[in-house]
Order: sequence, then structure tokens, then C-alpha cells
Amino acid sequence: MARGRQKEVWVCRDCATEHPKWQGQCTGCGEWNTLEQALGAQPASGRTGSGWAGQVSTVTRLAEVGLDAQPRIATGMRELDRVLGGGLVPGSVLLIGGNPGAGKSTLLLQVSCDLAARLGVLYVTGEESLQQIALRARRLELPQEHLKLAAETRVEAILAHASREQPGLVVVDSVQTLQTEAVDGAPGGVTQVREATARLVRFAKESGAIVVLVGHVNKEGGLAGPKVLEHMIDTFMMLEDASDSRFRTLRGHKNRFGAVNELGVFAMTDRGLKEVANPSAIFLSRDAEPAAGSLVVVVWEGTRPLLVEIQALVDESQGAHPRRVTLGVDANRLALLLAVLHRHGKVAVGNSDVFVNVVGGIRVAETASDLPVLLAVISSMRNVALPRELFAFGEVGLSGEVRPVPNGQERLREAAKHGFKRAVCPIGNKPREPIAGLDVLAVRTLKEALDALF
Repeated sequence: MARGRQKEVWVCRDCATEHPKWQGQCTGCGEWNTLEQALGAQPASGRTGSGWAGQVSTVTRLAEVGLDAQPRIATGMRELDRVLGGGLVPGSVLLIGGNPGAGKSTLLLQVSCDLAARLGVLYVTGEESLQQIALRARRLELPQEHLKLAAETRVEAILAHASREQPGLVVVDSVQTLQTEAVDGAPGGVTQVREATARLVRFAKESGAIVVLVGHVNKEGGLAGPKVLEHMIDTFMMLEDASDSRFRTLRGHKNRFGAVNELGVFAMTDRGLKEVANPSAIFLSRDAEPAAGSLVVVVWEGTRPLLVEIQALVDESQGAHPRRVTLGVDANRLALLLAVLHRHGKVAVGNSDVFVNVVGGIRVAETASDLPVLLAVISSMRNVALPRELFAFGEVGLSGEVRPVPNGQERLREAAKHGFKRAVCPIGNKPREPIAGLDVLAVRTLKEALDALF
């Protein structure tokens, strides 16, 4: 049957809301300048004027739904399995993003070669040639006998290959290169990406195969393409890298089968990505002598504690407007904390430049770093080095109180295992039983912490 005439529409690349004509602001999400021109998909043949024709789904009581545990397939990398929630789930769709050169293709090629013998893997590349994939596999000395490759960008051809080969895992690199005959438009457009992903999701749910998609990032560091893409898939991960570091962090932003915000740490070597079993030991590579402005914090990443070093530098401003520069922590949060320090700690840094850095390129998002950041700032400002065996954690409120954070007991025990002997924490996280070798200073306010240390 000949295809019907398609009408032109404008689609928001963030929420995929369709508009009949261009306008500055999207009515769906409220963002500005996010509409892109596209062609609307033709109506499905099974749709009638009164509803959908064909098979109708059934209604099931919640109590009658089976609770069989989802089977897990180990990838061979414990750090990757940690982010996934224990391994790959059959029938799931995963999306992994990251900057160019972060190691997305390398990581997936390593996993594909390891799983090919026992699971069956189809690796589809839309950006590289088969020769490039083979050269990388030989350079990394990966097993190559069982992995099947295909250079293809058409979704219909990819589904035909998958139906014929019946793999347990399908890797598509990348989703921005896909195109489908169901809609018009260039690859990477909102409509093409949305429809191509929808067909791959439908294939995964019907066949039970695992589908892994590679996504590009935009200039803001987020996932390129329509925002609805993140809602369609089951798991979304970002492979983050620092330009001056060989370490990579894989962070889970969405996971329907496990904990979100889980973190896996890898090291880029000449043999590919190698998992780091003890990340705290790497992030705590400090100088032999204590330095002013340095303090260790215990952050909670997913399901485990992680020790990282926070450095602060307070210097006299050379311009009319003092600078607030952060790497690894939120700049707005630093401005808020400095205001609390001035009001309740009676310490003014308004005429000084303040720089805060998290060593190792890791990003700290939780509020447990509030107290260590302020202690490091005071240490740098007064040029007083804090003891090397000291660490701290705690959220600082606007009224100067130090609030407790989740998993306080586990944080204290983790630091004690690494040889730390003194801790500054909120009174609400004070351990009920003494921890061997650890002297805990539990404080209620920021001023109390400053008086005890300085």
C-alpha cells in the first residue's frame, strides 16, 4: 500500500511534544528554542476510528502478578555489574552515553567478546567499519571467534539480522546513526531517533534479547537527542572522564532493575578498560606531608562508601569581583555554604577568590560534602594544615546546624578500615558503639566544629 502523505510538524527535542508550527517555547516542557522540524509518522494500519483493532490486552490483579526473580547475566566486570544492579537482565534495553573518546565502544567491545561464546552477541556499528572494530579487538587481545559483526544503520536490516542470528545481546553503536523507513528525516533527528528506539525496544521485549544502545552527548554534557529517549529505555548510564586522568567513572542515572546513582570506576590502559576494585585507594593518593586546604570526605555512591579528597584554595582577589570556581562540586552550593560560613561562623571570604576541587576528577553531588568543604576553606584561609588521619562528613543547613546524612555508621567504618583515626560528623551520626581505633567528634553546629579544630 502506498504511503500516505505526511504532514510537517515541529517536535521538541527534550520532551518530544509535537507542534503544528514553530514557536519559541515548547508548551510541553516550557523550554525555549528546542523545536525541530520533522515529518509526522503515518497512521498505523491497525488503528480505526473507534480505537485499536486486533488483540486486546488483559487486566490482572496486583496480587496475582508473579514475583519470580529476574535472572541476571554477569558481564565479567564487577564494576559494570554493580552499576547494572547485579548484571544484565534479559529483555532489557540499556543506553550508555559519554564524551567522544571516553571509552564507550571499547567497554562494550570488551563485554561483547567475553559474552559472545556463552550468550551470542551481535555487534552493530553505524560509525566505524568492520576493519576498525577488528583492529581494536586485536590490539586489546580480545577473543574474536564467536562475536558477530554488522555495519548497518537501517533498523529494518538490524532487526532482520537479529531475527536470523537470534543473539542474546545486541549492541548498537550508535543510536544517533539509526534510521527507519517508517518516518522521513535525517539520522539523528528527533523523529528518527524516537521511532528507531521504539522499534528496538519492542524487539527486546518480544524476543527477550538484551539491547545496548550507545548515545552521543551534547555541548552541555547531557545526552543528545530527544529527552523522551531516556524514558523509553530501562537503564541509562554515563561514562564520565576527565581530560587529565586515565580513570573513568560509570554512573547509573536510571535503572529499573537496580539502584540509581551507582558508581563504577575503571582505568584506561593499553589493553582497554580495567576495573578498579578499590577506588578509595586511588582517590586518596596524597602527599606525604599534610597541606593546608586538604581534607578527606566519605561520600555515598549508590550502595557503597567512597573516600575522596577535597582541596580548597583561598587567595586574595586580583579583580573587582572575587571568583568562585569549583571542580567536582556544585558552584551554587559553594556560594550558599560561604554565606553560611560568614553569617554563623563569623568568617568572611567576600574579598577573596575561592577554589574548590575534588581530587581524581570525581563529581560529588550529595550534601555530605558540605562540612568538609567549609573546613578545607578555613584551613586554606588560615594556612593551617588539618591532620592527615582526620576526615569529615555532614550537611550544613542555612541556620548553621550540621545535619545527619544517610549511612553514617557505614561511612565511619569504611574510613577506619583505611587507617583514619579521627572523624568529625553530625551528632545524629554518632555511633552507638565505639569503633575500634576511631575517635569521633560529633558536632551540632558549624561553629562547634570550627572551635574544635581551629
